[in-house]
Order: sequence, then C-alpha cells, then structure tokens
Amino acid sequence: MSARWGRRLGSVMLAGLLCAGAYALFNRPGETTLASYSTPLEGRTAAQRHNADLAMRKLDGAVIGPGEEFSFNTRVGTFSRDQGYRRAPVSYNGQLIDSWGGGVCQASTTLYNAALYGGMEILERHRHRFQPSYVPPGRDAAVAFHNIDLRFRNPHPFPVRLACRVEPQGLRVSLIAPRALEHRPEVVESVRQVTDPNVFRVGGEGRFSRVRNSGKQGYEVQVYRIWNGRRELISEDSYPVMHRIVETGP
Repeated sequence: MSARWGRRLGSVMLAGLLCAGAYALFNRPGETTLASYSTPLEGRTAAQRHNADLAMRKLDGAVIGPGEEFSFNTRVGTFSRDQGYRRAPVSYNGQLIDSWGGGVCQASTTLYNAALYGGMEILERHRHRFQPSYVPPGRDAAVAFHNIDLRFRNPHPFPVRLACRVEPQGLRVSLIAPRALEHRPEVVESVRQVTDPNVFRVGGEGRFSRVRNSGKQGYEVQVYRIWNGRRELISEDSYPVMHRIVETGP
C-alpha cells in the first residue's frame, strides 16, 4: 500500500470511528446507538455539501421495521432542481462535470457503512467507477435515481431508526434501536493491488501549466464483515487508475 493512500486512509478511518457515547444526543429514552459512521467533508465544494445536506435531511428519521427493506432512492427521491438540488462536480468517465445532485453519493456511502456496522443485510450496492477520496477502497455506495440504488434489510427483531446529521467536519449517520447488538460487527477491507497514476502532459512548451485531471489510484479490493463467528464477503471491486493530466503552453 502506498504512503499516499496510507495517510489518506488514516484520516478517513479517524472520521469513521464508532463511539456510541458521542452519539447520545441522537437517542430518545429507551434507545441506544446500534452503529454509527461518518465521512469527512474536506475538499468538497459548497454545492456538494448542499446536496449532501438535502439527502441527509430526507434520510433522517426513517424507521425500518423488523424484516423490512430500505431503499435510498425511494426515501430520498429525485436529485433534481425542483427538489432544491444544485449542479455540483461528479465524475463521469474520469472527467469532473457538473450535474444535478453531485455530492448525494457521499450521503449514501455514509449510510452504507453505518448499515454494515449495524448488521443490516445488504441487498443492492454499487461502486463508483473511480475510488472516492472520502472513504476507504471498496466502502463506497453510488446512487443515481432511479436505477442505481442502495438497498438493505433489517434482520433484527426490533425497528431501527436513522439519525443523520451534517456536522462542520463531515456527514454522520447513526442507527438507533431499542437495544444494542450483543456482538458488534467488524468491517475490514483487503486491498490486493494498488496502481499509481502516471502523469501525462499535453500541449506545447511554455511556462503555463494547469492540472486538467488530478488523477486517482486504482485498486483491487475485497471487503469482509466479521460477525458472530462468520467472515462474510461483502464485495469485491476493481477500480481503474485515473491518470494525471497536466496541460502546458505559452
């Protein structure tokens, strides 16, 4: 694993640490925090933060009964202008373009990881084409209304409520329930391969230089959930490398 990813992984893991006592403000009498996860907002644009906030507000308060299925797209709805969303950067075939609802995927990713730690049964989850910077490899959950969804089922004999907040440093999703799990799941990623991007320069000679694409590392990664004596393979993903493009000229 490269030093670059090691440093980034440290900050992302720190943001996602579970600490039930820190989330007591979400709990009502007779409730406890089943699981919680957060992702950092560092480097996100104002529009991306705005869109993530809208999605988090719609997720907040959802109650998933025993055996019930939860759908991100059904709960949140369209990521369109009439719903208050803004154009924000999204990755499309390796290029950043502005599209309605850019930033919503960070909300779905944060929820996905909370669901993993809360023992939810994952029914549908999709990776991004390239690995996002706000979560470890293999731990993202892309959404696009209406055909790319995040869905999971509550396997517990009690209801689970979503408590979703946007804080100064990041997004936080907590799963609130009448009682805690006897054993807390462990979620681990096994990075099998890391591919560093190359640098390509386009244009002519000169002092002018600008980065057209900052580049991203590529990964081969498996994610496991270890719980109640079982090691469950959650996902196996291959993220291509995105090369760095620098434009030069007079």
